[in-house]
Amino acid sequence: MAKVQPKVKKLYYSIGEVSELTQLKAYVLRYWETEFSQLKPPKNRAGNRTYRQKDIEMILNIKDLLYNKKFTIDGARAVLSGKEGIPESGVQSESLNEKQKVILKKIKEDLVGILSIIAK
Repeated sequence: MAKVQPKVKKLYYSIGEVSELTQLKAYVLRYWETEFSQLKPPKNRAGNRTYRQKDIEMILNIKDLLYNKKFTIDGARAVLSGKEGIPESGVQSESLNEKQKVILKKIKEDLVGILSIIAK
């Protein structure tokens, strides 16, 4: 992800400045703070959020996961915490019960059949 270079290099940025830099609304940034433990900008004495460059980079990383790579919030949270990689097949077989496995096997067989018809 490309680093955002603000017009003026500062130590701390307001939520309005970060909103403009990242092209996200301020309410989205505040919501993401509740969803992602990695995003906790400190507040000044007046109670205003003060974002640092590392916070902006985390926001851009979250934005990339959610908007470009189409992760859910839970999926993005798992990727950021390092607990889970991107599953190869898109579904983790350990979390499926037997009925779901049978259904997925049937769908796979049907898709293979459709592919063979298309290939003819």
